[in-house]
Amino acid sequence: MCSHPHRHDGRAHRPAALVAGAVPLTLALLATGCEASTTPTAADAQADDVFSSVRFSLGARGDIQVAGSSRTAVTRAGDRTVTGGRAYPFDRPPGKLLVVLRHWPSPSGQRAARDAVRLLPPPDDVAIESAYLVDTGDWALAELDGHPVQWLRRDTIRVDTTKAGAVGRTHLTLSGPRGRRPGQVTPLPDGRECEGVDPAVNRYVVLPEVESGAAVPEVLARLRERCLDVQYVSMPGGGHRGTVRSIEIPVAGHTAPVAELPPPDGAAQGHLPGDEILTDPSRPTTVLVIG
Repeated sequence: MCSHPHRHDGRAHRPAALVAGAVPLTLALLATGCEASTTPTAADAQADDVFSSVRFSLGARGDIQVAGSSRTAVTRAGDRTVTGGRAYPFDRPPGKLLVVLRHWPSPSGQRAARDAVRLLPPPDDVAIESAYLVDTGDWALAELDGHPVQWLRRDTIRVDTTKAGAVGRTHLTLSGPRGRRPGQVTPLPDGRECEGVDPAVNRYVVLPEVESGAAVPEVLARLRERCLDVQYVSMPGGGHRGTVRSIEIPVAGHTAPVAELPPPDGAAQGHLPGDEILTDPSRPTTVLVIG
C-alpha cells in the first residue's frame, strides 16, 4: 500500500488547489511505483481489433481451412462453378479484401478411392471458386507458400490449385501491420486507367517482357499496366523459390489457349514480348510462382 504525507499546518484546502495539484499528484504516484486506477478505453478496444494474420490452406480438391489470430475477420462469400477457366465476378463490398480460391470438387465414396493415385482430375470435372471477404482494415501482405507476392488493400487476390495436381497443399497468408505499405515495394497502378475496360469484351494487349526468376511484384506491375487480372499458382520447379517461373495470358479466338512467357523451350511458334494478341479478359492471367 502506498501512503503519502498530509499537511497539518491547519490551513484549509480549497477545491481549486486540489484541481491544480491533480496532474502533479498523478505523476508523483507513477514515479513512486503506484499506478493510478484506469479502465479500458475505446483506444484499447480498437487495438485489440487490429488485423494481424490469417492463413488459407487448401489442396487441389478443396478442403479449405482458415486459421490465424484474425480468422474472425473472414466471412464466406459463396462457392461458384466455373467453366472454360472463366472467373466468376464475385461482389466485393467497399473496404473489404476479396480472396478467391479455385479448386476441383471434393471426391466422395467410390470416386474418392478411384482418384487416390490420380494426380489430375478427369476432363469432365468443373472447377469451383470459393470466395472469402477479409476485413484487413488497411494494407496487408499476401504470401503464397511463405513467399511475399503482393501488398493488398480493398483489392482481389486469386489463387488457382487446379494446375498443381493432388499432391501437397497451397497456403495463402495475409498479414498486417496496418498502415502504409513499405515504400520499396513496386507500386501498382491505382486502377483509374482501367475503369473503361469492359471485362466481357475481348481486346488487344501488347505482351510484356517476362524473365524466369523475376520478382513477382515487378511482373505483376507490368500486367496491371495492361489492365490484366491475375491469379497465382504455386508450382515446384528449378530456380529461386518465390520468383516467377512463367506467366500465361489467355488468347481469344485462337486454337492455343494461352500465350506463355517466356516461351517454353523448343516451342516452334511461341509468342514473344512486344507481340500484340487478342485476349479474353474473362479468364485471368496466370502467374506461376516457384514454390
